[in-house]
Amino acid sequence: MQLEFTKMQGCGNDYVYLDCRGGMVEHPSQLAVRLSNRNYGIGADGLICICSSQRADAEMRMFNADGSEGGMCGNGIRCVAQWLYQNGLEKQTITVEAAGGIKTLHRTGEGMWKVDMGIAQLQPEQVPVVGLGEQPVVNGVLMVENTPWRVNCISMGNPHCVTFVQQDVKQLNLEAIGPAFEHHPAFPRRVNTEFARLLGENHLEMRVWERGSGETLACGTGACAVAVAAVKNGLCQRGREIQVELPGGTLLIQVDEDDRVWMTGPATTVFWGKIQL
Repeated sequence: MQLEFTKMQGCGNDYVYLDCRGGMVEHPSQLAVRLSNRNYGIGADGLICICSSQRADAEMRMFNADGSEGGMCGNGIRCVAQWLYQNGLEKQTITVEAAGGIKTLHRTGEGMWKVDMGIAQLQPEQVPVVGLGEQPVVNGVLMVENTPWRVNCISMGNPHCVTFVQQDVKQLNLEAIGPAFEHHPAFPRRVNTEFARLLGENHLEMRVWERGSGETLACGTGACAVAVAAVKNGLCQRGREIQVELPGGTLLIQVDEDDRVWMTGPATTVFWGKIQL
C-alpha cells in the first residue's frame, strides 16, 4: 500500500502531514513511530493527521515521534492552515479544531500565520502539576535530581514547565536534564520543558525538550509558555510583541491582559510524496 504525505515545517519543527478528511488512517501511533524515524522513515518530530470537522474548517490530531498522542501543537497548526490554503481553502482566516479547542488563524503574508492560541492556564490541575501547592506555580522551586530549579508551570493545551537561566542556552546539556524534567513525578502526564534566557527588552531565546520527541528545533506552544512566564515574572511586557529566538527560527508572541496569547510565525512545505507501507 502507498501512502501520500506532505512534509512541512515551522521554524524547523517538522511533521509528516496526512490528509485524513476521508477517514482516519489505521494505527496512527505505530505509523507515527515509523514515519518519524530519520533513518528508516521520512524523518520528522511526529505525525499530524488533518481530519474533517463539524465545528471548524478541519481538525488536527498530532502524534509524537514515540507514538504518543499529543495535545496542541503551535507550529503544527500553522502548517495545517498553510496545507489547507494550498489545497483549495483559499481563505485569509481559517479555523482548526485541536485538543485545546478551536483555534483561529489569520494569514498575514506568504506562508505566515497569526494564531489565537487561547488563554494560558496556570491552575495546577489544568497543567497538570502536583506536589507544588494549590496556587499557580510562578517562579516556584522544583527539585530535579537534587538540584533546585526555579520553574513556571503553564498549559497551552499541553503541559509546559518554563525555567529561566543566566547562561547561554546553547551551553545546556538537554540530553541529560530534559528527560529528568519530562518524567518528573510532579507532572503526571509528563511535560514539555523550556529553558529560556532574557536577551533584551521583549527579546528571549529558548531551547525546548518536548515530551515524546526530545529536543526539537522549535515548539510553538513552548514559545507561548515562555512568553507568558516572562510576563508573569516581570521580564517582558503585556500587549507587546515578544521576540522568541529558537534554534530553528523566530516566533512573535503577544500576551494580552487576560492572558490570551497570540503567535505569529512561518509555515513551509518541504516536500511531498508517497511511501510504501
